[in-house]
Amino acid sequence: MKFIRFLLFPFAIIYDLVTRVRNYFFDIGIFRHQTFKTPIIVVGNLSVGGTGKTPQIEYLIRLFKDSYKTAVLSRGYKRKSEGFVLLNKHHTALDVGDEPLQFFKKFNDINVAVDADRASGISKLINQTASDLILLDDAYQHRKVKGSFYILLTKFDALFTDDFLLPTGNLRESKLGANRADVIIVTKCPDTISEDQKSSILNKLKKYKKEVFFTSISYNKKTEGYTTLVVDELANYEVLLITGIANPKPLLNFLNEKNVNFKHLEYADHHHFTKKEITAIKSEFSNIKTSKKILLTTEKDYVRLKDSIENISYLGIQTSFVDRENEFNAIVKRSIQ
Repeated sequence: MKFIRFLLFPFAIIYDLVTRVRNYFFDIGIFRHQTFKTPIIVVGNLSVGGTGKTPQIEYLIRLFKDSYKTAVLSRGYKRKSEGFVLLNKHHTALDVGDEPLQFFKKFNDINVAVDADRASGISKLINQTASDLILLDDAYQHRKVKGSFYILLTKFDALFTDDFLLPTGNLRESKLGANRADVIIVTKCPDTISEDQKSSILNKLKKYKKEVFFTSISYNKKTEGYTTLVVDELANYEVLLITGIANPKPLLNFLNEKNVNFKHLEYADHHHFTKKEITAIKSEFSNIKTSKKILLTTEKDYVRLKDSIENISYLGIQTSFVDRENEFNAIVKRSIQ
């Protein structure tokens, strides 16, 4: 795979040129962007997938929902619908995408919509809901909209500074794109991250002259869904784990640390499960010859699987700041006042 990516290096150079020209045209005003009076916080990354955008959006929802009429706008990746859709209780993950549906089901006091055309989606969302704060999910490269505040995410063990452009690497655009950020958050840090490790990362990021924060993923203390178990109890069960996310490694590490005996069935990110696959999962679970067993998945996968597999449970996650959480909160709050 690495050799194939190396062979694709000329295409990465072409891709770099195209994205640089596009960004330059936006910077000098040849390509126009749209601004809104309503504050817009943009969350995204320079690389493809797996940086923790969903828990970061949820962190912002919790931070603002009691003070602002908050709405989330997402593309709705791999959804079957087209155009603008304002989510309601009848929608499924196939209709609107798994992450938007997760936001909608989890938070009763916000609005959630999907639209690939973010400028049009924002206008319709404001007109239909009178929202006074918009969170744009995975929209760092959507330059037709000018946000109020930009949060750039980069993963602890896969910093954008150490990466290269698609298709040789995983970057959606040049590293220079980091200059548009207001803050950079290093995500999925180990709980035991040292000051030396933080200093090393800060040194790599200092050229961008941005405030840098460090976060980790905290797993919930209990499973939810079909079965509610304290996480430590999972060590007493046979677990069939189903994942369809970009990077399941942190979850696998967590379960291993908890001495959980699990079998992992891994699928692609945002995978839509076929009837044949659902039948195979049920059969695999049925073949586990003990009553102390649990079918477990991630929260994002749960919204796609719960209607097909009634006895499935999930383990939720949250973003936790390693330090300086109050400072981050103060910065982002000032940006929208």
